[in-house]
Amino acid sequence: MDFPDDFLPLEDIPAALEHPLAQAWQRVREGLEQADNVAQMTRQDAPSESWQALSVDRRRALARVLAISTFAVDTLARYPTWLGELDAGGELDAAPERDTLQQWLDEALDGVDEEAAMHAAIRRFRRARMFAIVWRDLNRPGESEPHEHPREAMWSTAAAVSHLAEVCLEAALGWLEAHLAPRWGHPAERADGSPQRLVVLGMGKLGAGELNLSSDIDLIFAFAEKGETQGGRKALEHQEYFTKIGQRLIAALDAVTADGFAFRVDMRLRPLGDGGPLVGSFAMLSSYYQDQGREWERYAMLKARPVAGDIDAGYELLAGLKPFVYRKYLDFGAIESLRELKAMINREVRRKGMQSNIKLGPGGIREVEFVVQAFQLIRGGRDTELQVASLKTALQRLPALGLLPGEVVDELLPDYAFLRDLEHAIQALEDRQTQTLPADYTDRERVALAMGHEDWPALMAELDEVRERVRRHFDAVIADPEEELDEPETVGDGLSLEQWRLLWRTELEEDEAQALLEQAGFADPDKALKRLRGLYHSRQVQSMQRIGFERLDALMPLLLGALADHASPDRALARVQPLIEAVLRRTAYLALLRENPHTLEHLLELCSASPWIAEQLARYPLLLDELLTPETLYTPADKERLADELRQALGRIPEDDEEAQLEALRVFKHAQMLHVAASDIAGTRHLMKVSDYLTYIAEVILDAVLAMAWKHVTRKHGVPEGMEADAAPAFLIVGYGKLGGIELGYGSDLDLVFLHDSAGKGSTNGPRPIDTPVFFTRLGQRIIHLLTAVTPAGSLYEVDMRLRPSGNSGLLVTSLESFADYQEHHAWTWEHQALVRARVVAGEAGLAERFNTIRGDILARPRDVAELREDVIKMRRKMREHLASKPGEEMFDLKQDPGGMVDIEFLCQYAVLALAHETPALITYSDNIRILENLAAGGHLPAEEAERLRDAYLAYRSTTHRAALIGEPAKGRKEEFETHRQAVIALWKRFLEAGESTQQQG
Repeated sequence: MDFPDDFLPLEDIPAALEHPLAQAWQRVREGLEQADNVAQMTRQDAPSESWQALSVDRRRALARVLAISTFAVDTLARYPTWLGELDAGGELDAAPERDTLQQWLDEALDGVDEEAAMHAAIRRFRRARMFAIVWRDLNRPGESEPHEHPREAMWSTAAAVSHLAEVCLEAALGWLEAHLAPRWGHPAERADGSPQRLVVLGMGKLGAGELNLSSDIDLIFAFAEKGETQGGRKALEHQEYFTKIGQRLIAALDAVTADGFAFRVDMRLRPLGDGGPLVGSFAMLSSYYQDQGREWERYAMLKARPVAGDIDAGYELLAGLKPFVYRKYLDFGAIESLRELKAMINREVRRKGMQSNIKLGPGGIREVEFVVQAFQLIRGGRDTELQVASLKTALQRLPALGLLPGEVVDELLPDYAFLRDLEHAIQALEDRQTQTLPADYTDRERVALAMGHEDWPALMAELDEVRERVRRHFDAVIADPEEELDEPETVGDGLSLEQWRLLWRTELEEDEAQALLEQAGFADPDKALKRLRGLYHSRQVQSMQRIGFERLDALMPLLLGALADHASPDRALARVQPLIEAVLRRTAYLALLRENPHTLEHLLELCSASPWIAEQLARYPLLLDELLTPETLYTPADKERLADELRQALGRIPEDDEEAQLEALRVFKHAQMLHVAASDIAGTRHLMKVSDYLTYIAEVILDAVLAMAWKHVTRKHGVPEGMEADAAPAFLIVGYGKLGGIELGYGSDLDLVFLHDSAGKGSTNGPRPIDTPVFFTRLGQRIIHLLTAVTPAGSLYEVDMRLRPSGNSGLLVTSLESFADYQEHHAWTWEHQALVRARVVAGEAGLAERFNTIRGDILARPRDVAELREDVIKMRRKMREHLASKPGEEMFDLKQDPGGMVDIEFLCQYAVLALAHETPALITYSDNIRILENLAAGGHLPAEEAERLRDAYLAYRSTTHRAALIGEPAKGRKEEFETHRQAVIALWKRFLEAGESTQQQG
């Protein structure tokens, strides 16, 4: 395979890209050489022959594509035959019709009878089409001077990607329906006799038909009417059937396989977001939007369009939702929400450093979209011409309606196309969803070449002009709320905002300032004034940059007014001040607090109630974002929603960027724990629910950490013999103690034991094989590292592994067989006590069942009750000697003192070990409350005594939780808990040893 040195013309390639082009060409030639060798063995024509036959113009276009797009290089190196096929089919010059695409993909799927093969076919199909789209986008065929990038071509690219996504969705859905029909049948007909299929609504740019080159696709799933499937081996309710179909449809496009992915799928725009059902009936959706629909959901529905499944039914659904999206009157009430959205955009840009983001940064893509959506929301109900999903169409209709001057649209339309062209050029580099200008020199030159500019500075000069025009039109539509803030004449106990401003700026005399604070309800105005003046004159504040100080200066009078309205202003000030100090260098948070007075109220309420929350917010100011949405702030997510939210968060991070994944895990944990604490303080959650939610958070994080650790270790070493690389890890994380008992608190460690399913023989099958025991040890070490490593967002959990077989001297990870043997022949009584509170919290389901069997067998075996009683008493006495209060102390240690929580736990553990062989139900649950219930149900404990113990245990735990939130030790006054103590002590006497009575009364 000989190519002449001048095979790729270089006259259009900048000198800075000639070397990268040579490297790219070398990679492609290596792929061609391999393909030629395969062709020779199969006596077929060598692919390189079709390459050598390319015209000069085609080779010039090839050089341009290889110089710019790493994605194109990767594709041709892997599939070198595609260039000739795409050239012969005319796809390098023109986008195929949608029907043609559908026919090609249907043919590729014909005969495919396994989901994995279907996934592979769709991914290869998508890659081939995307290569052709990138080729056309970079070369603009049919244009005399493609480097000038006529702006109209951008819309063709966006339409081509949108058609591709729709075709992939429809083909995957049709294949799944047919493939699963023998098992589940087909949905029942509608009341009018028409058939039912899943309705797939495209949202965002997919709904608009204007996807970018590497875009997520936002979807909502729906179905017309409830019923039951027919004709399959198993009938399913429509809700379950369409949910299962939807889940598999997402995987068909979103799952990352050896062939990559087709389209990343985002379902968060559905009702109730990640916490809502994946699929909704038409009736449910209509009811939701009518009763609960929020302002941002009106924005989202502007671009909704049926893209797959039952298209006619989709339009029927959207017609019913129009009154929610488009008000029948001129909706000037939307202006305030539009201002808030604009402020949110500005805050997001500043907070996350998005100045180089051409979508979210100033004068970016989103601002043009905002201009159009503003008019659609305000006027769309009356001016029905604006009820269209396409931004281009809506923008072009504004001048005729007298809503925007024609010259403004004549600027905005090409400027928007320029920004989208630039977005496509950035994404064409690596087929990656990004809108951030590259920092790498070579990538910048590539983007400049793609955009038809001489060099990067020339491109940036045009970009600056575009952004300036866009920002000017953006500001003209909705005035900046930061510039036009309507300051109330009075805030906080009737005092004026100006008085608080003068106090903050130290422009009042000391006695006048103190009088003002006293009037506002401060109990110690002198101390409060010292705090405020100390902050004002601090080196941190005095060294702030101008814009930062202006934001602080605008916030503080509002904060002082809010403090004056608070029931405990002294305490609230003391606890919120460290947070203010923590965000002085991240002043976007100051703007956030200033622009959201309700957020300020929530902040003061939570910080005043809990120093733990105040400390968390000061350490991790990004949690302030959670205060913006009180409906979720005081409503913790259940486990399913938590898992979905975490999956979505991690799914947007490259799999190999473990540091970013760890950071996302920690942010997720802190945010979710804040939700639980807020609901705890507000009294909206029962104590047991608080522990449930804290436990759910740990469980979904452990699931994610196990998956991350497994991928990390198997990437290096492969999997042990007999295991499948893509199967669930044959590994268990067993929770003990508070995690096992579903009783986690805010600062709880995780007591863990790691188990695996292997005889310990053999080795792994990867590039760096290791013995199987070493593999599982490294997996366990990796899990511990991920849980305990410290990042800017802190660490996840402290981990305690001392409950594993043989404790600290034992193996970090044990086989299930060895664990069973140890528990049967070597474990101490206290280890069997611990096993009462053990349960699987993450890992493979089949292995978990085997663990549960082993646990049940150990706990249910008959024991010598006298010997058991002696062992339990001895262990409890040793704990009291080291941990209980000393004689004469007035306060009652809720955990360790006689009659406290640990006594109840020991009673439950003793009862399970002594009685489970008679009452197997005692081993069903690992939490003390349900053990007590089963003791009563089994006749081992009178119901009233079980109720007294339950009340005592809940009272102790409630006080312990509250102590953690307010930063105090878990202690209480003896007389306050005397009734509970005596109930526990009495039962301890009767169940265990009367000889303990004297000591217990001490």
